Amino acid sequence: MKLVVTAGPTREPIDPVRFLSNRSSGKMGYAIASAAIEANHEVVLISGPVNLAPPAGAKLVNVITADEMHAAVHEAVHDCDVLVMCAAVSDYKPAHVAEQKIKKRDEKFSLELIPARDILKSLPPSRNFFAVGFAAETNDVEEHARAKLATKNCDMMVANDLSDPDIGMESDENAVTIFSRGGESETISRTSKKIIARELVKIICRNAKKVLTKKF
Repeated sequence: MKLVVTAGPTREPIDPVRFLSNRSSGKMGYAIASAAIEANHEVVLISGPVNLAPPAGAKLVNVITADEMHAAVHEAVHDCDVLVMCAAVSDYKPAHVAEQKIKKRDEKFSLELIPARDILKSLPPSRNFFAVGFAAETNDVEEHARAKLATKNCDMMVANDLSDPDIGMESDENAVTIFSRGGESETISRTSKKIIARELVKIICRNAKKVLTKKF
């Protein structure tokens, strides 16, 4: 199968030297890309700025902003079987980007933010690939993950609980719960992201084959 995997954060510029971003390290997305290659799948890895070496065999597409990732994803899904949206895409971006560095002043400074592109929501509802979203939550994990599964029109949502500071973002370990459209859920307990990635690839590809077979 051909998988498109997104990983890492995006950066939304404020001025030439500052940006809005998040704590995503890209480790989970890179582990999924690596596990998919190990399982003999073809992989396109669309990556935000990270300090990781891409897995050998992956076609790497580097992006910085949410707009750039949006464009890269829409280009890549024209020819794929599975999209795994593991990247932590910025929810908001500055309404205006200053052409010069904003100077420090002894007064309050307000930054107007507008919504960044919602890549999952922008995907066509009728498609020939299996779409997997990720939900990083700090509370009411299942409720938020199931809501995202429905509103973002995904086939599967992988949720992780960020309330535990020792796993998830920036960590080498994670624990996830997988929610499917039919209401089923499956949990992978805390372990290394590499092991979780291997299990996720098996689960995702198994379910993708069922869904894609029904469409043809």
